Formats: sequence, structure tokens, C-alpha cells
Amino acid sequence: MASIYDFLLSEEEKSVVRETKDFVKWVDPKLIHDMEADRVRYPREFLVEAGRRNLLGLRFPGQCGGRGLNWKVEMAAIEEVGVLGASLACLYSLPSIVGHALCVFGTEQQKAKYLKPTLEGKIYCAEALTEPRGGSDFFGAATTAVRTGNSYVLNGQKRFIVGAEGADFFFVYAKTSEKDGKKGISAFIVERDMGVKVENIYNLMGTRGGGTGRIVFRNVEAPAENLVGEVDGGAKIFNTMMVPERMTSASGALGMGRAAVEIAAGYSTNREAFGQKIKNFEGVSFRIADAVMKLDAARSLIYTSACGCDSGLDMRRNVSEAKRFATEAAWDAINHAMQVLGGIGYTDIYPVERYLRDCRLSMIWTGSNEIMNLLIQHEYYRELAAGREQARDVEKDAPGWDKEGEKIYK
Repeated sequence: MASIYDFLLSEEEKSVVRETKDFVKWVDPKLIHDMEADRVRYPREFLVEAGRRNLLGLRFPGQCGGRGLNWKVEMAAIEEVGVLGASLACLYSLPSIVGHALCVFGTEQQKAKYLKPTLEGKIYCAEALTEPRGGSDFFGAATTAVRTGNSYVLNGQKRFIVGAEGADFFFVYAKTSEKDGKKGISAFIVERDMGVKVENIYNLMGTRGGGTGRIVFRNVEAPAENLVGEVDGGAKIFNTMMVPERMTSASGALGMGRAAVEIAAGYSTNREAFGQKIKNFEGVSFRIADAVMKLDAARSLIYTSACGCDSGLDMRRNVSEAKRFATEAAWDAINHAMQVLGGIGYTDIYPVERYLRDCRLSMIWTGSNEIMNLLIQHEYYRELAAGREQARDVEKDAPGWDKEGEKIYK
């Protein structure tokens, strides 16, 4: 995290960020190389070490295994992990995403059995949300869960599941009634050993090594106590979980963008052409300036959204803006970095080409950026209508404001 933002963090929060930086330094580059080459499909040791250092789910209460900190410091920590790339940042974030649902909606038994050991790095979670025919149409889910005695029997499939290869349990959304729309979806904890099958591990363009795959439920029985929240209450849980989903995506992408720019800035300081350092050419330095500006703006938006979440405010518009703006700012920054490096940036000599491949996914997952636009405009129009009576009628500031005959709407 850039030092100019240190004033936004307390001394305790700065200490946690330093701890996270130390953890990131601990990660062996060979692990990243092996994940890229498909020699490692699920980096369990990464999560074990993060848990051992008590760096998972920082904002959850101590009794759940967290540190009782806030959204802001957790986003700062995820930015630091983001420099490792999208796979490790995503795996680091999943305990926060799944943990959010368990912390807010789960029973005490579920928190003790699943949340606490997850934050301790002893068991591993994944979120089973996307379906082959679903994509952005989450509420069109076809996976079903039918109550039979003291169990729910699940049938269906989910795809693009990060952690399909290595997770011990899945947070699964399934249809529990024939009602139309949102009311018919419920959420469940389903352990791998209950019969979840992995039928494909995807060969991804980027974001490799996270064990991303398609999982199938064929008459998988989950005990009734593994229902999270109320029957048909999945919509409320989903909408709540989208906050950490999108905030962590924004912060992780920010880390990748920052790392790419730092590489490019260092390169431009050393590389010479036409008798001088290339950073002296505006064609180079202005790209760095543009990238830094966008990343700073993205960080500000992320921190503002985090502070709002800490205050208990409805931050749906802000969170959607943060996810869209930060992922696109990171994408632009990485592209600028590659251009500064020139041809060498297109090779595996530097990790910039990997950041580019990784970052492309961040504009698709956890709700595509087009869906973010949909949410932003919807919330804006709603807020505008709600506040219209308190606002100045600026239309009257035009000299011809009272010419009603000129204001034709139909």
C-alpha cells in the first residue's frame, strides 16, 4: 500500500499490514511458478501459513478465529496479498467471503465447526455459486435441494469454482421451492466427503493453481443442520455476501496493478535509450502517472466503501463502483506497465504478463462489470428519487426554466 495512505490507518492497523507484507515475502516464488505450470493445483500450505499467522478473516470476532478488526484493514491486507496474483488473493479472500455468510447467518454450531477452523487454516472452503446455464443469472439456479427426513438431498452442478480441487467444504446455493425468483433459493454447507464430485479442472488463461473446476451433486445428502439461514432465504444471504465478494476482488486487483506499475517504474529508471533513462520521456512517465492516478482513485473508493461497511451503511452502489473501477484501473495500469517494458514485458522474464492474464478475470467474476453498471445505475436512480425533495431544484437556474411547452417528455 502506498505510504501516502498510511494516515488512514491506526498504528495497530499498520502493524497488521506489515504482518501481511511479511507473510507475502514468505511465499516462495517457486510456489507461484508451480501453480502457473499446473504442478500445484491447490496451494494448501499457503492457507496453512496464513492461518498460523492469524491473517485470515481479520474482521471477524476473536471467538470465530479472527482479530475483530475492520473492513478497511482487511482490504489493505488483501491488496498486499494481491501482488502474488489473482489465485492466491482469491484463496486468501474466500475465508472472508464464505465466513461472512457463516458469521452473519450461521448458527453457533456452524461457526464452531466450520468458520473457526477455516480462519485457523485447518480446513478449506469454496463457494459454489455459478452454474453452467446461470452465469450472471444467479437466481436462475437449477441445482435443487429436497428435504428428506433430517437431510437435504442435492442434485445439480456448479462450475468455475475456485478451490474445487482442494476445498473441504462448499457453500452451496440450491433451489428449495418451486416459487418464482429469489424466494426459492437456500444456502447450505456441503462437505466434500458427503459425495461432491469434481468432474473437470479448467485450463485457465490466467488465475492458475487455485483448483478451479466444475463440481457435481448426485443425490448428495447434507444434514438439515447444514442449512444456513432460513429455507428460501438464500437471496438475502447472496446479497450480503456480494459485499465481501466485490470488495476483495477490488482490493486483490489493486495489488496486482500496483505491483505491475512498480516493476515498470523500476525498469524505466534503469533502462536507457537515445542516451538517457526512458523515464525522462513523457511517453513513458505519463503512462506511469496515469496508472498511479487511477490506482490511487481506486484505493480511495475502496477505503470509502470499507468505512461505510464498518459504519453499517447500505453500500451497494459504492461497493459496485469500487469493484468495477478498481478492476478496470488495475487492467489499465498493467497494460501501461507492459507498454513501458516493451517486448520484454510480453515474456515471462517479468510477472507483468501473468498479471495481465490474471486481471482479465477480475472484470468477469463476482458479477461482471456490466452487472456492476446495472447495480450502480439502479441504486443511483433510487437514491435520486428519495432525495429529490431535499435538494435544490437546479432546473430553475436556467433562464428558460418555466417554458413548460418546450419540455416534451412523450
